This record gives sequence, structure tokens and C-alpha cells, in this order.
Amino acid sequence: MEKTVTLAHGAGGLETALLVKELVKLFAIKNTPGGTGLRELEDSALIPLGEYYLAVTADSYTVNPIFFPGGDIGKLAATGTINDLAVMGAEPLAMLDTVVVEEGFPLEDLSKIMNSMARVLEEEKVALVGGDVKVMPKGALDKIVITTMGLGLVEKNRIVRNSGLKPGDVIIINGTVGDHGAVIMACQAGIEVETSLVSDCAPVTKAMRIALEVGGVHAAKDPTRGGLAMALNDLAKKSGVSILVHEEKLPIREEVIAYCEMLGVDPLTLACEGRVVLGVDREVAAEIVEALREKGYREATVIGEVIEGRVPRVYMRTKIGGTRIVEEPRGEIVPRIC
Repeated sequence: MEKTVTLAHGAGGLETALLVKELVKLFAIKNTPGGTGLRELEDSALIPLGEYYLAVTADSYTVNPIFFPGGDIGKLAATGTINDLAVMGAEPLAMLDTVVVEEGFPLEDLSKIMNSMARVLEEEKVALVGGDVKVMPKGALDKIVITTMGLGLVEKNRIVRNSGLKPGDVIIINGTVGDHGAVIMACQAGIEVETSLVSDCAPVTKAMRIALEVGGVHAAKDPTRGGLAMALNDLAKKSGVSILVHEEKLPIREEVIAYCEMLGVDPLTLACEGRVVLGVDREVAAEIVEALREKGYREATVIGEVIEGRVPRVYMRTKIGGTRIVEEPRGEIVPRIC
């Protein structure tokens, strides 16, 4: 293991997973009685409250640039927090935020960022119930970092886990892959972003409600850092199954493919900030896709299925008929992406 922290440790891929695994060992009490936490390492921890669970999540946001096509760090922070609750089946209720800002940061930009956060929370009917503001000396911080805590409630019979996949299940995604990552990657590389391509940054609460209303949802995860590749590997490992995805079925915009080819990045490793990967019963898969499309998720589609495997892996059936392993991303995919 490395002797110092690298950017790869924050990229959301294999290095992040290994670092978190080592850090988790330091804590003896990993869960509340009857709840989930560091043992499961899901998008939210669950604390039992009678017939409900309190879903709790925390995250930090340090995207570069802080303003990007389709959003900014404020919208990203509110959206990401809400999504970590939603994919557990929870109804987001409240959020707290801590803003650490660099001395000399324009107050006008700070106001824009907080207004973006406020708009998302208001639209989602989520209360901001507390927080903090800190200022670091000029040069001691790169512009701004936002840390959040999200709270939600989920009925015990409505919990969605990322370990619930079963052989025969179908894998669905509610939209195109890699939009957010491609936008940030292009901005960092100094490439002018096509006006038609914007970050997919948006809450997935509506998509989760649609799927849960139909029923048959066995697992869910939002493919943020590490992208679809990391999300699928996480689902496969925790469920003890393998996943087969079909390249020809993956909804990837031509602009995303173009940027990836230009910069040598696999689109499956690019973060999404408004997408949810669902593992559902095969019998209801078509109904869920149809319901999602009717409610505005026009690119929602089936991308693969769950298969048995002695070693949990993710495979891709390529367009030319071959099969390759989709590995967990390694290295500095796109630094400071969310």
C-alpha cells in the first residue's frame, strides 16, 4: 500500500475502496443495534426507528470547475446527498451543510452556489436544518468545499439494498451514461463543451418512486465516482453474483464517446450525477422501463442481466460479439469530479 495519499485515492475506483477498507478497520463499533453502517458501506446508513429506518448519509464535494454546464457545486452537493438517500428507498427529509471557503472568494459566486442548493432542496421539499461556515486563509484551500449530511425515512418493507441482486434479475439504468464526467473532464482539459452536452446532475427521487411503485426492485445504486463500471462491480460483489451488460444497449451520447476517445478514457468509468442503476425482477423490467419513459426518462433502458458466477464479476458482451471483463477503475480517472 502507498505511503501517502494520492489523487487516485479520491477517484472512486479500486484505490478508494482499498483505502476505505483500511480506515474502517480502525473503528470497533460499525453499526447501531439492528441497523447498518460501516460493515455494509452502502450509500446511506440505517438506524432503526420503530416501523421505519432513519437513513443517514454524509459527503464532501470538491468539484473543479465549481461552475460547469448543467450545474455548479451547490446543485451537485444537494443532488448527491438526496440521491444517496433515495437509492436506499428512503424519502429525503432534511440536510445539513458545512461550507469551507477560501479567503477572497467572490461573495457573488458564493450566493449563486447557495441559491443553486436552495432551488434543489425546495423542489425536492427537503429542509436545510443546520450547518456551518468556515473561512481558510488565501492559498490554504482551492476555492470552496461543501460537506453535507442528509436524513431520510424509509419503511422497513421498502428498503433497497445494494446487495440484493439475484440470478435472473435485469439491470436497468434511467438515462445516458457518463454525461457529468464527460463535461467535467472536458472543462478540465480546456476543451469547449458542446452546447448539447450538460451534466446529468439531478435528483433520482422520482425515478426511484416510479420503480418502487411498480415493485420488484431488488437493488439500486447511483453510479457517481468510478462511474457505471464501479457501481456494477460493487453491486456484483456485495450480492455475490455476476453481471452481464450488453455494449449495444448502453445509452451513451456521441459527444461523450468523442470526448472519451479524444482523452483516452473509458466512458463506463465516468461519473453520473442523475442516474440510478436498478436490479429488478425480470417479470417487471419492461413495465419499469415503460413507466420511466412515460415520466420523462426517455433513455431509460435495460442494459444487462444478473448471472451466476463462482467469482463475482462484471462482463460486457461487445458489439462485435466478444466478451470482456469490466474491471473496477484504477488510477486518476477524472480528479475532483464531485
